[in-house]
Amino acid sequence: MKILASLLLLVSALTAAEYPPMGKDIYDVKADAAVDIAEALAIARAENKHVLLKFGANWCVWCHRLSGLLHEDKAVHAALTHNFVLIAVDVDTRNSTKRNVPTIEKYGNPTQHGLPVLVVLDANGELLTTQETGALEEGSAHDPAKVITFLSRWAPRR
Repeated sequence: MKILASLLLLVSALTAAEYPPMGKDIYDVKADAAVDIAEALAIARAENKHVLLKFGANWCVWCHRLSGLLHEDKAVHAALTHNFVLIAVDVDTRNSTKRNVPTIEKYGNPTQHGLPVLVVLDANGELLTTQETGALEEGSAHDPAKVITFLSRWAPRR
């Protein structure tokens, strides 16, 4: 029993070091992605923007890191909000049911690339690109310059 308790403490300590507390949920577990995307497309058409879908789950540390960068880094946030309507798509499994499966399938199963994964839609809902976010990382974070380059590349032409 002592060995099991020691093992659990060790696993807990290692996990805590690798995955720090993530704070509040960043994905609305009750949201219907199809409805959210339809609303985002209407805004995108009215404001000459694209839609950025961020597929992920609340348990995903990299999803939290990317969300933090998108909202807290001033340059990244400016590039995002000037050119995109952001929709966070929860793809977690709850009660043996995977969330937002029709949306995942509609956009070519982007989650096959891991989480988080980004999908850019034009204002008419056409898929422009899918981006696995490992390419946007540097060390233990997403690189602001790489994210801004990605956002700039897929921004609508004005």
